Amino acid sequence: MSAPAVGRAKLQARFEFWIKKLRLTPGWDVRLEWVEDPAWPKTGDIKIDCDDRKAILLLNALDPKQENLEEVIVHELMHLKLYPLDQVTESLIVSQFEEGTPARSFACRQFFGALEVTVEELAKCFLLEFGEDRELSFGRCAGMKSFNELFEGLNDLE
Repeated sequence: MSAPAVGRAKLQARFEFWIKKLRLTPGWDVRLEWVEDPAWPKTGDIKIDCDDRKAILLLNALDPKQENLEEVIVHELMHLKLYPLDQVTESLIVSQFEEGTPARSFACRQFFGALEVTVEELAKCFLLEFGEDRELSFGRCAGMKSFNELFEGLNDLE
């Protein structure tokens, strides 16, 4: 569901559907904006202001890496839904591990990795249940090495 193929009005309507379905409004003011910078490497992102309870969901209008922008919308809104948990965990890591230490780097990598997997799994579940376009994106896979390529050049264990 790329911006040109479907149109911004259609994606705006899906955005409005999802902020209601995920019960983000009326508690939050959330806006969808299009990024028209050819150098922007992401498909989507979200900016969150907890103090003012406002958020801006950003979508790449020129070169999205994912095929299904509805899936990206759900994913980014899940970040907003989980933001309180994100902030508590991040604060705990910052308070317990000294900056620049391997322990802090490890804790951050583990947390943010688990957060992304959780957000994506929740996004998929909601998309498959309530989405208009339920086709999952595989755009990120295109640039990844195959299983065999990952192990090329490694020595046999035997």
